Amino acid sequence: MRPLLTVSLIALGTAAFAECPAITVADTQGLEGAYPKQFELGAFEAAANCDLSFSENPAITELNARIVGNPELPSVADRLPQEPLVVLPFASVGKYGGVIDGYSNATESGTSDLLSLRHASLTRFDSDLLTVKPNVAKSFEWNDDFTAITFTLRKGHKWSDGAPFTSADVEFWLENMTKDENVVGSIKDVWQAGGEPMGIEIIDDQTFKFTFAAPNPGFLAAISQYYGQPFQPKHFLGQYHPAINPDADKLAKEAGFENGYEVIAFYYGGSDWKDVPSPYLKDASKIASLPAAVVPTLESHIVVEDTTETRRVVANPYYHVVDTAGQQLPYVNEIYEQYIPDAEVRLLKLLNGEADYKSQSNLLPQAPALLDGQDGGDYTVILRPQITFETFGFNHTHEDEEKRAVFASQDFNLAMSHAINRDELNELAQLGLGKPSQYISFDPAPEFATEEQINFATQFDPAKASELLDGLGLADTDGDGYRELPSGAKLTVNIQFSTQGTSVETVEAVAQYWSDAGIQTAIKEVTSDEYRAAQSANELDVTVWRNGRPAATMQGNIDRLVVPFGSFFHQRNGMLWERYETTNGAEGVEPPAWVAELAELAREWQATTPGSDAYNELGSKIIDLQLANMQYIGTVQTQNLVYRSNKLKNFDEFKTWSYDYYRAHPYHPDQWWLDE
Repeated sequence: MRPLLTVSLIALGTAAFAECPAITVADTQGLEGAYPKQFELGAFEAAANCDLSFSENPAITELNARIVGNPELPSVADRLPQEPLVVLPFASVGKYGGVIDGYSNATESGTSDLLSLRHASLTRFDSDLLTVKPNVAKSFEWNDDFTAITFTLRKGHKWSDGAPFTSADVEFWLENMTKDENVVGSIKDVWQAGGEPMGIEIIDDQTFKFTFAAPNPGFLAAISQYYGQPFQPKHFLGQYHPAINPDADKLAKEAGFENGYEVIAFYYGGSDWKDVPSPYLKDASKIASLPAAVVPTLESHIVVEDTTETRRVVANPYYHVVDTAGQQLPYVNEIYEQYIPDAEVRLLKLLNGEADYKSQSNLLPQAPALLDGQDGGDYTVILRPQITFETFGFNHTHEDEEKRAVFASQDFNLAMSHAINRDELNELAQLGLGKPSQYISFDPAPEFATEEQINFATQFDPAKASELLDGLGLADTDGDGYRELPSGAKLTVNIQFSTQGTSVETVEAVAQYWSDAGIQTAIKEVTSDEYRAAQSANELDVTVWRNGRPAATMQGNIDRLVVPFGSFFHQRNGMLWERYETTNGAEGVEPPAWVAELAELAREWQATTPGSDAYNELGSKIIDLQLANMQYIGTVQTQNLVYRSNKLKNFDEFKTWSYDYYRAHPYHPDQWWLDE
C-alpha cells in the first residue's frame, strides 16, 4: 500500500488521534463542546508529517462481485484519489461489516431518508447546518460578485467502475443532460440564475468554473442540500448520447432499444432525482445486453437489488473518503430498504427494533409509543425542530371555473385560515409541542420576517370566517348546514392526503374546522405516489404537504417562489398557470399579475448579498406578496422524531428533522458503523 500523498483533513469531533502522529490533541483545542465546527488542517506532505497507509473492507471483493458490470478490483491505494477526503470520526474509528435496515413507504415514496445515507455531491453542509464544505470537490472559490465559482476536483478520483472522474463529467451533465430537452424536459431553477441556465468553463481535468447571468450567492447552499448531483459519467452514458457518439443509436439498437436517448432514459429516467426506478426494476431482462445494471456512481453505496418490495445497496469500492486510520469508508457493507405502505406496520417494526434508522415519514403522534418502547426495542428516539410544516393550498387553477374563482379569492383563503383552531390543533396533532404560524415561504422564519407576518390570519375567529364567506355569496340555500356556490351548485371540498406529507390527525381536524364553518369537507388517504400524480394532473381541490424552506437554501433554488411553487415532490399550486407559461399561452390559464411579480422579486432577491439591507427588504416583500395572495395556508410549526438503533455508532444527534438539508447527509452517515 502506498502512503497517503496529500490530504485535506476535516475534524468531525474529538476522536482518537494516535493513528496519525501529525494530528495531535493540541491541534483540536476549542473543538470540545463545539462539534460540529469545521476544522481544516489543510494540505500537508505525508512523508514529513503522517505516514498513513490505507486499508479496506475485508468483504469488498465479495461486495464488488455483486455489482453487475464492475471489473476486478485493484489495490485500495490505487482505487482512492491521490487526495482523498480524510475525516476524524465523530466518536471512534469504526468496524467494517453489517447491514443497515430501513423502511420506506413505497418505491420513490419516503425513500430520501435512505438515499441521503449514500449521497455525494460537490459540497455538503456540515452538521451545524451553517458551514458548507468540500466533498467530492477538493475546493471551491467564488469570484468577487458571485457570478462565477471555480471548483477543483480530487486528482485520481474514480467512478464506482474504476473509470476516471474529471471535469468532463460535469460538463457532460450540464450540457448534454440538463440542457438537452431530449433528456430532461426543462432545466430546474437550482441550475439557473437571473432567469438563465448557468454555464461552464473547463480549465483542466480537475478544474472547472460555473458561470451565472446574475449574482448567485445562494448557489453553494442550494447544491449542498439538493438531491441532484452536478456530474454524470460521460464514459458510460455518453456512449449512448448522439451528441457524444455518432454510433449511439446503432449501439442502442444492438442492446434492444430504439435509440440512444431511450437507453439514457432507461438509466437516468429523465430527471436528476436519482430515485427513479433502476433497470433492475424497469426491466431486468435488458441488463444482460447493457454494460452494467446501474449507472456508475460516486456515492458510498451502489444499487444491486431493486424490486417493488425491496432495494439493496452495497459499499462502493472506489469511495473517496478514508478515516484517520487510513480505512476506506463506508464501514457498513449494505443498506437494505423495505417498502411498507402501512404506517401502523412500520410503527410496529420500529417498536420491535427491526430498523436501524428512520426519520422521514415518522409522525409526531407516534412519539408516546416510540418513547415508551425504547428500552425493549434497544433504540433511541429524539425530538428535533421540524423544518417545513403542514400547509393547505386551495387549487387556484381548479378545472371547475366557479370553484377556481372561489378558491383563488383572498377572502375565501382568509376565511379558511381563520376557521382553523390552531391552538387546539397543536394539542390534537402535535402533542402541544408546536407553535401556530402562517405560511410565509421561509421556514424557519428568517430575521427579516416580522411577528405580524408570521401570525397573519392565524387567529381562530369563526365569526370573521363566516362574515367573509357570506361576502362571497357562499350561503346554505338548501338548509343542510353546508354552504353552496353562488350559482347554487353544491360545494364539497375533497382532501386527498398522504401520511408522508401530513398526519391523519391534522387532516381530520382541519376538515372538521372547515365543515364547522359550513364548507363541507371530505378526506381520503392515498399513497404519496397517487397524491403526486393527482396534484400534477390538476385534479385536487386542496393540496396538503409539509412546506417552507430555509432562506439560505431558498436563495440558491427559488422554485418555491416560481409557479407552480415547487417540484414534483413538493406541494404545488397553479398547475394551469405553469401550463400557460410553458406553452406560451397555447394551453392552460393565464396567471394573475402577482405571479410574475413574485418571480421577479425572487430573482432580484436571489442576486443580493445575504444579510444586506436589500436582501432583507426584498425578502420581506416576498412574504407580503405571498400573504396577499395566499396560495397556501399555514397551520402549526412543530417537532418530529428521529429514530436510530443503539447498535448504530458514530451517530451524531440531528439538529433538525428536515428534508431541506437532505435528511442524514450533513451528519456523515458514511462513517456510521454497526456494533453487532
